[in-house]
Amino acid sequence: MRLHIAAVGKLKSGPEKLMAEDYAARIPALGKKAGVSALTVRDWAESQKPDVAARMAEEEALLWSAAPAGAYVIALDERGKAPTSQDFAEKLRLLADRGQHDIVFMLGGPDGHSENTRRKAGELLALGPMTWPHRLARIMLLEQIYRSVTILVNHPYHRA
Repeated sequence: MRLHIAAVGKLKSGPEKLMAEDYAARIPALGKKAGVSALTVRDWAESQKPDVAARMAEEEALLWSAAPAGAYVIALDERGKAPTSQDFAEKLRLLADRGQHDIVFMLGGPDGHSENTRRKAGELLALGPMTWPHRLARIMLLEQIYRSVTILVNHPYHRA
């Protein structure tokens, strides 16, 4: 199973980028035991279009360009479900067990996802009831993916 993160908003050098890179490096190393063969992260600068609809349309096209054919798409959105770490790990296990080759996590820009993206995505995922800046949301997503991998391989990182 290949995991993909498609994000609007570039991480600049600094602690957020270092944390994201750290988790991104950990996932494939331990992930092989859990069936994760690769992790790719693609990001783009926020749209500079003058109105919300145009920005969302441009960002939508960029995000979906990172989705391989047949990929299962999980869009991070405040309207989504906020699972426990155990439930999130179980979801990844179920997707792997059913032969899902690609899972794409989409992080929208400041205006969020378009209605079309929310409708087309396999599911919406929230990182809790609060709104998070995209750079922190990316780190939190990467950490939860890593945590899920550790849960799936019975690594002691996750302590319930």
